[in-house]
Amino acid sequence: MTQHTHTELLETLHECMTACNHCFDACLGEEDVKMMSACIRLDRECADMCNYLENAITRNSPFVAELAAACAKICEACGNECKKHEHEHCQRCAEACLKCAEACKKVA
Repeated sequence: MTQHTHTELLETLHECMTACNHCFDACLGEEDVKMMSACIRLDRECADMCNYLENAITRNSPFVAELAAACAKICEACGNECKKHEHEHCQRCAEACLKCAEACKKVA
């Protein structure tokens, strides 16, 4: 497994991480932050996991498949939570997360 093999996944992971970081920040500015707590928490988990998997791929980790399986699960959970909220940032994040979950499943 090489970094070149996963070029598309690397881009998808980075897009998801960026969307989650944006959603996290935007959720903190919402009027009812407490209502957004699950979304905020999953945004952090998802962004961190995408970042970790991106790093693992670039260093040719022997655990890419296992990490991709975990990343898929976290991205799916985050995407499903974000879909519950009508905010534009949540909807964009949900789309990025669910796309990333599918990409990770192909590698897992």
